[in-house]
Amino acid sequence: MSWLDTLHRLSAEGTPAVLVTLLAVRGSTPREAGCKMVVTAQAAHGTIGGGNLEHSSIASARALLAGEAAAPLLRDYPLGPALGQCCGGHASVLFETMRPAAWHIALYGAGHVGRALAALLGTLDCRVSWIDARHDAFPAGLAANLTPLAAADPADLPGGSSVLVMTHDHALDYQLIAAALRRQDLPFIGLIGSETKRARFTARLARDGLAGQAIRRLVCPIGVAGAGGKAPAEIAIAVAAQLLQTRDALAPVAAAPRPGRAAPDPACGDCGRAECQIAGDVVG
Repeated sequence: MSWLDTLHRLSAEGTPAVLVTLLAVRGSTPREAGCKMVVTAQAAHGTIGGGNLEHSSIASARALLAGEAAAPLLRDYPLGPALGQCCGGHASVLFETMRPAAWHIALYGAGHVGRALAALLGTLDCRVSWIDARHDAFPAGLAANLTPLAAADPADLPGGSSVLVMTHDHALDYQLIAAALRRQDLPFIGLIGSETKRARFTARLARDGLAGQAIRRLVCPIGVAGAGGKAPAEIAIAVAAQLLQTRDALAPVAAAPRPGRAAPDPACGDCGRAECQIAGDVVG
């Protein structure tokens, strides 16, 4: 695996790393200028030549990871006098700290709205796990901060993740929402749909034993009220704005009804009303 692939994988996992580059060499050195290695707190990938130069560079990289410094660091090593290496040359080593975005979003569903939202999230300082079992649902050319996955259990998400559920399957929507609401460390749990869908889900969640406090954390409908219409791009903008509003919240986000909407009818089924359908994704 190349150093670039390694950095991409570590970023998707949320693992900080330091890219160590043998920037310049003079005289006899273990490796040529331009070679790289990636160092994390637990591992080192690649090599800049081994020996004390590499050992010292790994230690320096881990010291950077343990601190808060973000600026690149350049260090010069006289291999003989400073490190006791017999090759006796001189090496300049560049250390670049790579800290993945702290904000992680789990986006379940790659339908019309999911694709529009993913395109927006790809421009923000966040990491997105984009989950859909349909392998052909993901478009080509995804942004570097989007990681497509066939499955991801909400129970396994990193603490602090924002969760958005908008799959093609109501039963799957319910399973994902129920699993997410059982956790206390997910600050935003949103479900695409109408107030009717919310009423149906919350009633079932209560029957399945979830506490009222947990159920009230469900945000449905999602999106900043009045921010747009029902086109996928407009819904995506409203949802992205809501995520930005809540990303720094320390407490769970409580759902609030959108103004101007009629109260849900608990007896309502798949009524086919316009507010129960969004951009072709049935959510009523």
